[in-house]
Amino acid sequence: MARKGGRPISGWVVVDKPAGPSSAAVVARVKRAFDAAKAGHAGTLDPAATGVLAVALGEATKTVPFVADGLKCYRFLVRWGQQTDTDDAEGRLIALSGLRPTRDAAGAALPAFRGDILQVPPAYAAVKVDGVRAYVLARAGAAVELAARPLHVARLEVTGWPDADHAELEMVCGKGGYVRAIGRDLGAMLGCLGHVVWLRREWSGPFRAAQGIDYPTLDRLAGTPALLDWLQPTEIALAGVAGHDCPAEGLARLRHGNPIALDAPEGPCWVRDQGRAVALGSVTGGIFQPDRLIL
Repeated sequence: MARKGGRPISGWVVVDKPAGPSSAAVVARVKRAFDAAKAGHAGTLDPAATGVLAVALGEATKTVPFVADGLKCYRFLVRWGQQTDTDDAEGRLIALSGLRPTRDAAGAALPAFRGDILQVPPAYAAVKVDGVRAYVLARAGAAVELAARPLHVARLEVTGWPDADHAELEMVCGKGGYVRAIGRDLGAMLGCLGHVVWLRREWSGPFRAAQGIDYPTLDRLAGTPALLDWLQPTEIALAGVAGHDCPAEGLARLRHGNPIALDAPEGPCWVRDQGRAVALGSVTGGIFQPDRLIL
């Protein structure tokens, strides 16, 4: 998302997203507040969801995949005995059940949702069907059938049991996970139905909700130097990737997109100059081949 006339400012901004706005609306608000020329985000949150939305500005947008592809942690509340067409509390009630699981039964069902699993996204999802968003088709009344997608779930636990109708869970998963589908499928496995009442993303890669700027603070500091205190360096997204100092004689070549000799282990890495990222790429046979420049 580029903005004509904006400032060439780069870095990451962690927003503690409130319930209501879409992820795109959050990105637009951050862009305006910083008067940034370019912005993007590392992982969509549903409008009703809260928590970490990591917004990349300027050159940091080139590091988005390193965050988007990483692990994320969600807390969420499931309501037993009710199924909705959206698999969350925003949708229309479509089925009821008088059955209620015990905490032990719910816990015993969770291993089926851990590890490398296949998950069918909710009908009201942003995935595309023949070039059209699934939620657009669903809102138009069309029958939406989505294919199962692979998902890695590193952890899934019951963390609370407020009453017989509700369970609180926490999940750590990889890219492309739908919390709403977990609530739906867990309720189906337990024979009692279920939907997600609320969900919150606690962290995403290196970013934590406790670090996030809220909407009132963002609006209050918009256009002021104090807002820059909330800007994190582009390189924070590369914490899990090997970084190497750029040889002085190679910097000019890299800035023109040319490969350089680099004494480093083979594989994906990034090259820095005086602590700042210059290029992303990989090393093969002692040669670093850049595939993205960060200028």
